[in-house]
Amino acid sequence: MKSIKYILTGILFGIVMSKSEAISWYRIQEMFRFQSFHMYGIIGTAVMLGTLAVWLIKKYRVRDSQGNLISFPPKEKSVPRYLLGGIIFGLGWALVGACPGPLFVNLGAGYWSILVAIAGALAGTYVYGLLRNRLPH
Repeated sequence: MKSIKYILTGILFGIVMSKSEAISWYRIQEMFRFQSFHMYGIIGTAVMLGTLAVWLIKKYRVRDSQGNLISFPPKEKSVPRYLLGGIIFGLGWALVGACPGPLFVNLGAGYWSILVAIAGALAGTYVYGLLRNRLPH
């Protein structure tokens, strides 16, 4: 029962993603073709809410479920790591028509063909793990 809040949060996430049409391949293609503002509005809202959440976590020194203080260590800022990672992520998103969260929402909605994309994402993560020490960080 300790994990029920995470399950309920996941269900809420799936409902919001479905109702906002953020899992729609057509909406994602409209975004990449600059034909609609819909997805940019969703992404912008997510960025603003994420920024607010991080600010609140830092301001009120929020703790995680184990009681540890949540901290945000500074990251090394380098152009190659973000440029290369962003290009790979964007290409995958454009080809599949979904980023990682909506993959699982689509699966929950009964689109079984998304299992191919999930398998590709897992394979890509595995390959990254193998090559991690050789990549710019």
